[in-house]
Amino acid sequence: MLSIGEFSKICRVSTKTLRYYDEIGLITPDEINAENGYRYYSINQLKRMLFINRLKSYHFSLDEIKAILELEENHAEDQLYSTLHHKREQIQEKLYALEDTLMQLRSDMVNLQQSKSMLTFFDEIDVQLVETESITILYQRQLLNSDDYAAGYEKYFSSLYEQIATNKLTLSGTPITIYHSPEFNPSGNDTEFAIPVGEPVQGTRELTGELCAKSTLKGSYSMLTAVYAKLREWVEKEGYELMNSPYEVYRTDPTHAHSPEDLVTEVYFPIQKIQ
Repeated sequence: MLSIGEFSKICRVSTKTLRYYDEIGLITPDEINAENGYRYYSINQLKRMLFINRLKSYHFSLDEIKAILELEENHAEDQLYSTLHHKREQIQEKLYALEDTLMQLRSDMVNLQQSKSMLTFFDEIDVQLVETESITILYQRQLLNSDDYAAGYEKYFSSLYEQIATNKLTLSGTPITIYHSPEFNPSGNDTEFAIPVGEPVQGTRELTGELCAKSTLKGSYSMLTAVYAKLREWVEKEGYELMNSPYEVYRTDPTHAHSPEDLVTEVYFPIQKIQ
């Protein structure tokens, strides 16, 4: 048996943390001395603690780790594999974001060395005036906070694709997100997820064709804010006004993109000429 101190030293986990893990049922001492309250762990529990530490290094929450331990104890290898696979995708997305940030940072440094503005990229964003056609969209509209967006995109688009498959609808375009809120609110934004289909059925509506200012982003979604700013600047300079909610059309599936540079996103601002 190992005292809590020795167990703590081997596993590099504080005794305070071990006591907390005991409270939440993550790992419980094999033996507690009834007279003095001393806690002892078995040699076999070293592996459990190593497993917990491993999962923590993968940025799983304690609640998630507790659920994973249950999967491991029940020999649910398929579910465990799926959980790890999903976490790997989340970490990969963060790596892509960091790589994109580094690339932007390097670009800004080069511009400064050449006595150029760090916002040179803004002037390079192209805006076109286009007339869109009316399309039928299968949609779900939700109030999402800023933390829900990443999961929301996956959840609601997946749900829409399932409906298309179940009802044998004809897929006629790529996913669209429409932003209806008049202002940004971190606690909740009115967001519509949509996929164009060929048949008008229950759960669909018409996205009306109209005059739009359009810009195409090839790269990370982190640049979308700059695209929106450019479009809004262009609309005002050219004497137009906004008519309906802006929307994004995703020409590439982010789950199939090998890097942010592979992403292609079209942004549309429905407008009309000011009389």
